[in-house]
Amino acid sequence: MAAELDFSPPEIPEPTFMENVLRYGLFFGAIFQLICVLAIILPVSKSHKTDSDSFEPKNSETVKKPKAT
Repeated sequence: MAAELDFSPPEIPEPTFMENVLRYGLFFGAIFQLICVLAIILPVSKSHKTDSDSFEPKNSETVKKPKAT
């Protein structure tokens, strides 16, 4: 009965070029998605204050008034 069992490893064919391209493309796509998700979740500190001026409310003097007819 022990002679009937075949414990040799199965023969696995070598991956083709397109299978390798697909495998590495999926890896790079997964890494890119993780970077995008982390960029959304983790806050980014702003080193300069150029954008802070645009959030300030405008004075009534700076708002253009329509011409009266």
